[in-house]
Amino acid sequence: MISRRLLLGAALGARAQFKAEVRVVNVLASVRDKDGAFVADLTKEDFELREQGRPQVITYFSRQGELPLTLGLLVDTSMSQEHVLEAERSASLRFLDQVLRVEKDKACVLQFDSRVLIKQMLTNDYNKLEAALSLVDTPSRGELRRGIGGGTVLFDAIDTAARVLFQDAAGRRALILLTDGVDYGSNSTLAEAIDAAQKNDTLLYSILFADRNGDSGRRVLEKLSRETGGAIYEVSKRLPIERIYERIQNELRSQYNLGYVSDSPPSISEYRTIQLQTKRKGLTVQSRTRYWARPKD
Repeated sequence: MISRRLLLGAALGARAQFKAEVRVVNVLASVRDKDGAFVADLTKEDFELREQGRPQVITYFSRQGELPLTLGLLVDTSMSQEHVLEAERSASLRFLDQVLRVEKDKACVLQFDSRVLIKQMLTNDYNKLEAALSLVDTPSRGELRRGIGGGTVLFDAIDTAARVLFQDAAGRRALILLTDGVDYGSNSTLAEAIDAAQKNDTLLYSILFADRNGDSGRRVLEKLSRETGGAIYEVSKRLPIERIYERIQNELRSQYNLGYVSDSPPSISEYRTIQLQTKRKGLTVQSRTRYWARPKD
């Protein structure tokens, strides 16, 4: 007679094999009502999800508090942002202090002008993040005269953070871009930056400090945020950076994570569309609209 222990071991082995053979597609979503307020009391049954137009079964469901958060701050340190850098530092520190849970979450800090500099790798140590932000600075006039710091490699910064720093990160992943949205000198294109974020399940939240190039920069940031399921905010007298961080914080606290296994396992690597909506009327869902499907290894 087979022992109970052997049966249990076989069951656990089968479960592990099943998990190895399927790919779970994760979709992070924020939901707002008609007044723009976040809705945080929905259940799995309140959502409808389709892939390539076909209904899918939502297998996994959780709210943000149950998942770790990996967060990246990407700070534009080109000379066009010199006048707002101190405000960015202080607001970013307060945001990290309020959002990060040391037992679950991690954050990193990058700056970019003519090159990308990783000022702090992923950590849950607030003191290290504070020290890194204090060292974020624009190029000196001497560096500019020597030809150092004369670019704004926004797309390269996104690519570096998503592909390198976030590659093995657990749970939710989000990058916050503090920039005017203008890219000059990147090796990566806008499409490649979006591709890097999408393939690594990373949301992009843009904090726009507009200048004379505000319209073109705004269009770039709108595209980055929209296609990754994030959001864009523009700093103004009515909406200072502190309030923008409050909104991002509220959104991160109100997110849902939905997971499903596609009813049509991919045989080739390709992008597939996702349509997520709620059964409740009058609600707006903010989420990514496609994902990178890959065959089993």
